Amino acid sequence: MTLIIIPTYNERKNIVSLVEIILGFNPEFEVLVVDDNSPDGTADMVKELKNKFPKLSIHQRIGRRGFGSSYLNAFKRILPEERYKTIVMMDADFSHDPEEIPEMVEKLSGSDVVVGSRYIRGGKIENWSWRRRLLSRFANFYARTILGTPIKDMTAGFMCFRKDALKRIDLDLIKSEGYAFLVELKYKMFKAGYKVFEHPIVFTERREGESKMSFKNIWEAVFLPWKLKLSKN
Repeated sequence: MTLIIIPTYNERKNIVSLVEIILGFNPEFEVLVVDDNSPDGTADMVKELKNKFPKLSIHQRIGRRGFGSSYLNAFKRILPEERYKTIVMMDADFSHDPEEIPEMVEKLSGSDVVVGSRYIRGGKIENWSWRRRLLSRFANFYARTILGTPIKDMTAGFMCFRKDALKRIDLDLIKSEGYAFLVELKYKMFKAGYKVFEHPIVFTERREGESKMSFKNIWEAVFLPWKLKLSKN
C-alpha cells in the first residue's frame, strides 16, 4: 500500500481536485492530508471529500505550524502501520504533477528513495523568474557540495521512498523546517546507505494561493548544511 502525504495550510482551492486525481490512479493508493489548522476551511473540504473517498484521511494539527513538523508528525503516525510499504511526499498546490506518482513509485523497485528532480536531464522549472532559478540552482549546488551527496535536487519536495527507510533515521533529531527539512531528510537517507534515484519532473509554479516559505526558512537552509556536516549524529 502506498500512502501519499500532503501537508496543507490554506489549500482549499487545490486540495479537492488533487485528491480526486491521485485516488483515481490506483486502488492501492491512500492519501493523508496533514492540515495546520487552515483558516480557509481546508480541513472541512477534506472531511466532506472523505464521504466519497474512504482511502482519504486527515490529521489536523493545532498550535505551531511548520512544513517539516507536519511531515514528521505524519511519519511517526504511520510507522506502526504495517499496511503501508511506500510513502510519497508532495505539495498540495500542483507544483508537483500528480501524474508522476505512479512512475516514481514503480522506480522504487530498483532503489530505496526516488526524488522528483528538476536538475537532471529531462527535468525543468516553469514560470519562475531567472533570479529565482539562479537562487534555487545555487542553493542546491551549495548544499550538495558541502554535504558531499550526489543528489542534484537536494531541495526537492516531491519524493517517494520505502517506509522502512524511516526506521534507520532518528526522526526526533530532525528540527528543521522548509527547504532545510527537505535537505536534511535526503542527507540522512543518503548517510544511512539508501540507494537514491532521481526521476526528472517538470516543476510548475503553484496554481492558487501563496507560498508558505519564509525568509527564516531560507536562512535556516543556508546554515543547515554546515550544521549537518559538523554533527556526529
